[in-house]
Amino acid sequence: MSENYYTVGKIVNTHGIRGEVRVMATTDFPTERFQPGNKLYVKPKGQTKALTVKTHRLHKNFNLLSFVELPDLTAVEQLKGQTLYVAEADQQELGTDDGFYYRDIIGLKIVEQTSGADLGTVKEILSPGANDVWVVARTGKKDWYLPYIKPVVLDVNLAAKQAIIDLPEGLIDDAD
Repeated sequence: MSENYYTVGKIVNTHGIRGEVRVMATTDFPTERFQPGNKLYVKPKGQTKALTVKTHRLHKNFNLLSFVELPDLTAVEQLKGQTLYVAEADQQELGTDDGFYYRDIIGLKIVEQTSGADLGTVKEILSPGANDVWVVARTGKKDWYLPYIKPVVLDVNLAAKQAIIDLPEGLIDDAD
């Protein structure tokens, strides 16, 4: 059985001489993901390689990590440009009822609460600031943007693969 892996960051450079790498996190949970002792994975040349986090600290807009298996600058040089992954088996359960992984939301059908109209399918999630924005694709029409806020997204039903929304007037602009 093949294991699923999910992206948690990109190694953009090395840092110093002690084997640290500079990581741009792509996870909402960098503190949990990058805790010392956690397993992360890289896939150089298609081969999955496990790395154990030795240290984690923040520096400017980056997460600085070192790994047990790679003790110095020379050893981590090969990681520049690599993507960091977490294995599905290592994922923690989210501690809230309204917390979802992006992979859970992509592909959900968006249904309007009152009319039951199918408004499209979530194809991407943007994180521009205060709240996420779901990009909703529609057949034969241009995409539209749905803010993920409580007054708009009323219910997310992962089992039914749909989200029920209260569509604010003017949110979908079909004028070309």
